[in-house]
Amino acid sequence: MGVSQHESGLQPGPGAKRAASGARPGSTAVSVSGVSKTFWRDGRPTQALHDIELGIASGEFVCLLGPSGCGKSTLLHIVAGFIAADEGQISAHGERVTGPGVDRCVLFQSPTLFPWLTSRDNVLFGPRSRGLDNEETRGRADALLATVGLGDFKDHYPHQLSGGMRHRAALARALINRPRILLMDEPFAALDAITREQMQNFLLDLWQRERMTVLFVTHDVEEAALLSDRVCIMSPRPGRIVDIVDIELARPRDEALRDTAEFVALRHELRKRLASA
Repeated sequence: MGVSQHESGLQPGPGAKRAASGARPGSTAVSVSGVSKTFWRDGRPTQALHDIELGIASGEFVCLLGPSGCGKSTLLHIVAGFIAADEGQISAHGERVTGPGVDRCVLFQSPTLFPWLTSRDNVLFGPRSRGLDNEETRGRADALLATVGLGDFKDHYPHQLSGGMRHRAALARALINRPRILLMDEPFAALDAITREQMQNFLLDLWQRERMTVLFVTHDVEEAALLSDRVCIMSPRPGRIVDIVDIELARPRDEALRDTAEFVALRHELRKRLASA
């Protein structure tokens, strides 16, 4: 098994408790079973992942937390269907993952917007490519842009938007496809500290309303504690899930939570667990 309940040697503190690798009660959105991955270059192997086991329930927000190079993004890309595992199996809502699918949408560090399209046309790109350019779809695009705070910027081009605005436009473009699973690969890492906190708070509010399933990659302990239902702590390469922690902070969460004693203690505990991974 890639998960140990006791490997870190730390006891649960305020706001956290140990969690099992399986999904919480309810339908399972993502199942990762025995997944390993090795990359080869110039005839030499680099093992990125070893025997990963993880279940994510529908509507759950799970963070992968670990040092750079531990295989977090590799695991997320395997779930997305971008690359294949060497061993093991991935399923999404009971269907084996053999490649990318509209049920799963990925957001990267840099928002992937077409510079020659307006915010609205970027959001509509996916539906239009599937022949769904109709009044209902255009109305949904406008509604999503309003939801992410860009209702007054739908005719602006990416270079006319701030960094945070571009990320929100990319999120609207993902949501218009109604993905059942949102895969986020350090989406706020390149933002300045103030904008990053604003985007974290925005994502908290959006998740509270939409309750989509989220798998979120980060190496930021505070980000993981703030956003997650569970935090999966990964070891250095080859990446293994060595600890999974339930985050028992009440929802909905907001900016004020960051300064509470409970949150500070949780953040400190997660740092200790990460250091011992």
